[in-house]
Amino acid sequence: MNSVSSHDRKWMRRAIALARRGEGHTRPNPPVGAVVVYGTGKLGEGFHRRAGEAHAEVVALDACRGAARGATLYVTLEPCSTQGRTPPCTDRILSEGIARVVVGCCDENSCHRGRGLEILAAHGVEVVCGVCEEEARELARPFFKHVTTGLPYVTVKLAMTLDGRIADREQRSQWITGAAARAEVQRLRRRVDVMLVGAGTVCADDPSLLCRLRGAGDDLMRVVVDASGRTPARAQVYTDAAAARTVVATTQAGAARKAADWARQGAQVWTFDADADGRVPLEPLLKRLGAAGVLHVLCEGGGRLAGALQDAGLVDAYDLFYAPVLLGDSRAVGALEGRGTLLADVLRWRCVDVKRFGEDVRIRVRRA
Repeated sequence: MNSVSSHDRKWMRRAIALARRGEGHTRPNPPVGAVVVYGTGKLGEGFHRRAGEAHAEVVALDACRGAARGATLYVTLEPCSTQGRTPPCTDRILSEGIARVVVGCCDENSCHRGRGLEILAAHGVEVVCGVCEEEARELARPFFKHVTTGLPYVTVKLAMTLDGRIADREQRSQWITGAAARAEVQRLRRRVDVMLVGAGTVCADDPSLLCRLRGAGDDLMRVVVDASGRTPARAQVYTDAAAARTVVATTQAGAARKAADWARQGAQVWTFDADADGRVPLEPLLKRLGAAGVLHVLCEGGGRLAGALQDAGLVDAYDLFYAPVLLGDSRAVGALEGRGTLLADVLRWRCVDVKRFGEDVRIRVRRA
């Protein structure tokens, strides 16, 4: 069995940190980072920036300027072995004379799983897989969900009081949490492909749903679920400079009422057959987003949309921000306003992180 050293873990953590810089920009490809090391010194590093551009391994090898022979390549995800928009990374690794490849996790794409490692090993390259595997898998989790199901990974973010309310009885929610928690939400937005909200959130808050941390040329999409055509055409998401990246998911009735107004500034209108309750069916919406290459969706409310996603079994993870305040009001808006379930039938979630932001606390859970 190939041994793993603290040296290996150090460089894999660096590759993971690099990969995070590509999150939210690489769809339909996964974010990947790579580092080339000889002895104890780094020769080159890089990350995949966006689909169609060089993969992380190639960027790192380019940085070595032909001096990578005998070196070790650290890469967060198994190198690809097939021709796509770019040539197979395995070919480039072999041509550069890399002696050892250390991988964070194997690819779950059936076209690639294990194949790249087998090719490298067959050509005499020492292969080690599973270094910092949990962190590497966490990074690739949205991609794995997409390639195995065709659906994007869905994270629901909720900011709430200690008694589970996301707005008061007058629909006011600004602000429940403090500045540090809201800054963390901006960092979360930087990692995703789509912001998803319901009509109630747009009507109540008129949010921009943009990310202040993302640079020029940003491609963050905004999706508004509005079955009946409630959202005003003057809302920011339909009129600002990013209106062309807004999608309104609606029904035939909603489209008849508002489609022309929504599209006036460039918003896209996606029409679906209403479900039995007259609402936009969420799984077909997510399938259409998946078909467009979307890997990660962040839902920021409101309670009815979050509840509907939960009822449909479409949520993969929750980021729950709790502020040390209580409303104590049964008329205030609940965090999840779906059909719900009985205690005997609840789904148990795995708590993966608890962190404090100022006076607020975030609990992150995902499917067990």
